[in-house]
Amino acid sequence: MRHQKAGRKFGRNPAQRKALIRQQAVSMILHERITTTEAKAKTLRPVVEKLITIARDDTPHHRNLIMSKIDHHLATAKLFDVIAPRFETAPGGYTRISKLGPRRGDAAPLALIELVD
Repeated sequence: MRHQKAGRKFGRNPAQRKALIRQQAVSMILHERITTTEAKAKTLRPVVEKLITIARDDTPHHRNLIMSKIDHHLATAKLFDVIAPRFETAPGGYTRISKLGPRRGDAAPLALIELVD
């Protein structure tokens, strides 16, 4: 039985899974939209939205929190200087997932995840 076993594994060990989500979050912040599989997009959405929520209050403590989670100076700077001010009054829902159809090689369902303007 799989009780209390929530979360996607993506066929990776925990360290690889954490690195995958971290790098996708960095790419999402830098490019503001990425194309990936539906499962990865659905896993990435809460991660990015929590980062944006933390970044809405620009304090040294929050900058350290973001750096501890994504460890990328350019992405952290863009998050605080460009992205967070855009969503200052929004109560949430900073991202949108659009389904794109199957991938050509292996028919994996693709999705576009982007920041809402």
